[in-house]
This record gives sequence, C-alpha cells and structure tokens, in this order.
Amino acid sequence: MFSGRNWVAHSLYVFLNICSFEVSGGLVQSCGHIIPESPVLALGSNFTALCILNESCLDFGNIYASQIIWKIKNRVVPKEQYHEINRTVSSVTFNDTSSLATPLTCNILADGQIEQNIYGITVTVGLPPEKPKNLSCIVHQLSKITYPMTCTWNPGRHTFLDTHFRLKYRWLQETFPDCIPKDVNNSCTIRDVQFFVNTKVWVEAANALGKAESDPLILDPIEIVKLLPPHNLSVNSGILPTVLKLSWENQISDTAMKLKFNIRYRIMGDTNWMQVPPEDTASTRTSFSVQGLRPYTEYVFSIRCMKEDGVGYWSDWSEEKTGITTEDKPSKGPPIWRIIDVSCSPPSWTVHLMWKALKPFEANGVILQYEVTVRAKSSLSSPPEKYSVNTTDLTLKIPNGTYEVTVVARNRAGASPPSVLLIPASNSKAPVKNVRTLPKDGKLWVGWTAPNSYVLKYVIEWCLLSNSSDCIIEWQNEPGNVQGTYLKGDIKPFKCYLITVYPLYADGQGSGQSVEAYLQQDRPSKGPTVQTKKVGKAEAVLTWNHLTVDEQNGFIRSYIIFYKTIDGNETAVTVDPSKTEYTLSSLASDTLYTVRMMAYTDEGGRSGPDFTFTTQKFGKGEIEAIVVPVCLAFLLIVLLGVLFCFNKRDLIKKHIWPIVPDPSKSNIAQWSPQVPAKHTWISRKKNPEC
Repeated sequence: MFSGRNWVAHSLYVFLNICSFEVSGGLVQSCGHIIPESPVLALGSNFTALCILNESCLDFGNIYASQIIWKIKNRVVPKEQYHEINRTVSSVTFNDTSSLATPLTCNILADGQIEQNIYGITVTVGLPPEKPKNLSCIVHQLSKITYPMTCTWNPGRHTFLDTHFRLKYRWLQETFPDCIPKDVNNSCTIRDVQFFVNTKVWVEAANALGKAESDPLILDPIEIVKLLPPHNLSVNSGILPTVLKLSWENQISDTAMKLKFNIRYRIMGDTNWMQVPPEDTASTRTSFSVQGLRPYTEYVFSIRCMKEDGVGYWSDWSEEKTGITTEDKPSKGPPIWRIIDVSCSPPSWTVHLMWKALKPFEANGVILQYEVTVRAKSSLSSPPEKYSVNTTDLTLKIPNGTYEVTVVARNRAGASPPSVLLIPASNSKAPVKNVRTLPKDGKLWVGWTAPNSYVLKYVIEWCLLSNSSDCIIEWQNEPGNVQGTYLKGDIKPFKCYLITVYPLYADGQGSGQSVEAYLQQDRPSKGPTVQTKKVGKAEAVLTWNHLTVDEQNGFIRSYIIFYKTIDGNETAVTVDPSKTEYTLSSLASDTLYTVRMMAYTDEGGRSGPDFTFTTQKFGKGEIEAIVVPVCLAFLLIVLLGVLFCFNKRDLIKKHIWPIVPDPSKSNIAQWSPQVPAKHTWISRKKNPEC
C-alpha cells in the first residue's frame, strides 16, 4: 500500500502527464513553453530564456515557477542563474553562450519527488559571416564563342551556421541574377559575360546572424581573359641546318583580340627549356622561324599566347611538337691518340691509332667514315699513306721515325676539320711534374705542374689495374693552359687506376708521368696468409705474399703481425707494407705460437687466417756443443785406457792369462819310467813312419 506522501506524488505525476498532453482538435498543448523558440545565438554573447507555465495546468497540485529546474543536455544549470519573475514565469541567464549545448529544457519538480519535463528548445550557437576577401575573377575561353567567368574569394572564418554566398554582378544600369555556388563556398562561375563593358562584381555572405559584402570589383572581362592555347602546331626544317619553322592556328580572331606569344623549346631527352626572346614574338602572327639551333638535332616545341598589351593571363602551353634540323659538316675533328708497341721488332713500330667518336652536337649528322692520313716527317717527298675506315681505331706497322697523322670525320654534308697528331721518334721534350690525384664530389681529379715550355695540349691516359683483365687504356685531351681536370670516364670505387699525363708540343711530346689512384678506398677484401720460412729456438722467420690489386681495395699503408702463445697475451708488430718477410724474436723455446696478419688501408684493415708453429727445444749449435765434447771425452778415455793397458800388459797378462806348466817338462815324467812320455807318443802319432 502507498503511504499518504507517495500517493500525492503519484497523483501529481499522473496529472502532469494528462495536462501536458491535453488534446484539442488533434493538436497537443503543452503545460508550458520557452521563449525565444529555437534561437540562433552569437558565440560568446549573453542569453536569457523564459519558461512560462500555462494557467490551466496550475489549478491542481500547487505547481509554481519556483519549482522549475533548467537543464542543458540533461545537465542541471546552477540555480544562481535562475530568476523567478512571477509564479508562472522563470528565467535563466547565460553570460557566455560558448557553454551552451542543445537541448535547453524547462523541468518541474513536483512536491520534491518527481521531475517532469515541461518544454525544450534547440539552441544554435555560431558567428555572423565575415566580409569576403581577396575576390578575383578570370574569364576562361572554352571555345571561339564561349567565355565563362569564374570568381573566387576567401569566405573567412567558419561560422558554425548555414552561411550562404552569392556572387552578384551588374552593369551600370542592368542587374543580373545572382550566381549561387554549388558544393563550395569560395567560387562561382558565370556562364556568359560581355566584353568591352565595365562590370561590377561583389560577393554577399548571409546567415541567421547577419550579412556581409566584399569590396566590389569593377572590371572589363576582356582584361581578365585566359585564352585557349594555339593549336595545330607544326614544325618543319628549313634550308639552313640551324633553323626550324613553326606554324600554328590561333583560337580567337585577329579582329577580336591582338595577341603576343611565348615559344619554348628543348632538345629531345633534355628537361631544360629554352625560350625565344619575348620581344621577337610580341605581335599577332601564325608562324615563326627559330634560329641558332644545333644541326641534326631533334627539338621539342610548345607555344602559348595572351592579349598583346599584357593585360590578362597567359594561356596554357600548347601540345608539344617535335622537329629535326638538317645535317651540317662536323664542327671539329675527332680527338686522336696512339699506343706504340716497340717490343716485337726494334727497327719498326706497331702503332695503334685510336680516336673518339664525336658527340652529337659536334658530329652534326651521321658519321659515314673516317679518313686517316699518315705522313713521314723524315721523307717529305714520299707520298702519304691514306686509309678510310668506319671504326675508331687503326693499327699500323711503320719504321721508326717521326710521323704526322691526321684524322677527318665525314658525314653527308661534308668533312670535319682535320685532327693532327705528331708521333715523334722519341719523347725528348720536357715532361710534367708532380702528378697528383684527389677524389672530389664522386669524381677523380688529376693535377700536375706544367713544364716551363709552351704546351699545345695534354693527354691524360688511364686504365684499370686488375689481375683478371688487361689494362684497357682510356684517354682524354685537355687544353695546354690547364693544370688539372676531372677524369671523364666511368671511374669505379675501390679500384686502382694507373694515370699517365703526357704534354704535347708543336714539335714533339714529353714522356708520360704516372701515378696510381683510387676514387674511393675500402678495407682489403682479405688479409695476408702468413707462413714460416724458418723456425728456431727463440725466433721465427715469417713470409707472406702481397695482396693482389683486386684484393687491396686501396693503398696498403701497413701490415700488423699479431702472435701469442696458447695462454699468453697477444703481441702486435707493425711491418712496412713493402716487406714480405719478418723475423719474430725473443720467443720461448719449445712453445706453440698462433700468428695472424692484418693489412690496413686508409679505411681500415682485414685479418688473414691464423697460422701455428712450434719453436725448437734447442737452438742452432746447442746439440753439437753437447755431443762433440762427449765424444771427444769418450775417445780420450779410450785412448788413455789403451795406453794404460799397453804399459801394464805383463800385469794384465798375469791376471788374465796365467802361465800353465808344460807336463812334458815335469820332473814326474822322469820319475816314472814305466809311463812313456806324452810328448814322445804324440810325436809318433804325427809321424807314423818313425
């Protein structure tokens, strides 16, 4: 059963529910309402809401405004913010709308027991629109007759409200429909505009808290047009090998607009663009001849245009087109060098002539053949030897002497200037000095000190040193006024190169000066393998072979020998890298040693395999020093014994071989006559005839 207090509270709850949903004509009438209804508020402003109770709902239950509870999203608002205006009206005030959340509800606490919602509103908090800024417009040409105008602007801060933008424009006396952006709030496109008429353009932003307008633009659309690029571009070669003629069509008539152009071009495969001087193309045209090009070179061209007076925008670049200039005679002769082999037949030489193929911008076409002329300087009356080859080398066997060799490269347009090489009988001229190298920026620099005499040019010759392949010579020419250059070949790291510099004079050449060099060093690929050549009691002679040039990976700066006994500390000895033998001294006798060897470059070292040996128990001569005295002493003792025995022979004989009496001489034989004498019988035995 309910207590009296609970019964009253329950009855009041039922009553409020009935009163809150009094039906009249199908409409629901609440027991109260809040004003303002669903307000839109400025962020950070003050706000006061009123909850008004209906008189019809107050006749039962003693319900008053003092019992109203305000809530924000089911969170009770502190009572300090309430104000009871009369028995049916209560207000709540917020000093900063930043703390507001939705919904804001008015609730009644009936008899201190049951809380009932009376009414609720949605509160929207935001900001008024800012003035749109940075309004700019551009007219894009879509065809010869279609010119829409697109305007963009900065819409300003986020308002947290539905803010609508309108692009407005008008002529002096005529207003047009607003342009309303779709899916964006910072741009809009007017489908058609009129040239040569000043147009006023501005942006209006509006939301529930207010409106704002941008500064207006007053412009003639012809001044902001961006045209379509010229089309149907074609490139044709001219009579001259350095000229290509461009032709194109403009996509706006000359009467509607005067144009100027930019023409850019580049060599096929290159990424760097060159440009025709703008003043050469500053007037309306449909063709232009580009000059100063390389012969027999493929170029890529592109073109753009804009209004002749420079007001407006450049068009996009046109579609790229290519063209090739015609051939011209080679601009220079091929660089030439030689290798002389005098080992086979001293009275004559085997000369290997070699020259470099011209670069494309030097060849100016397809090289068909090389013409080589060899003339003996010692016999000017004899006709020169001439050869035509399509390779870049030629081997000749010629008598010893001084020769002048010329090489000419020929293409369809003609022959190059001749390249001349003097082959002297001997390298009697002054050589360069102090040849040195320096790795820098991934390249190998070679420098030298020039001779005192005037040098026509230098030849730098280099080859890769390897145990697995021959030294294939590469070379390059350098002017006579330089004293250093970078090698232009494919120089690999960790490989040793032999570099030789020759000075060439007008009447001869100097002998080559060489140096070995690395672009980059590394640790050796392996360490030396050490062995023993000779082992003694307190020393051991170690030997090893130098690492091959392929295994060194750099300049060997030192060797370090490490050796130790089984339970002893390791000892290190540094050895000069030119040595292949070293003697370890002060070793313990009859002891097992472990030895290994490391080879070091500038980048570190690498150890070879371990090797063991055992020192001898006796040193050289120690056994002889013991055996010889013992043998001599033994011989001396023997000799002394023999001498002693010789001097005491009678005494020794007496003791060793005593005298035995002869029975035949015994007196007893004479004393017993019946017994014949023994020696007489024996005598008869020996001589039976007696």
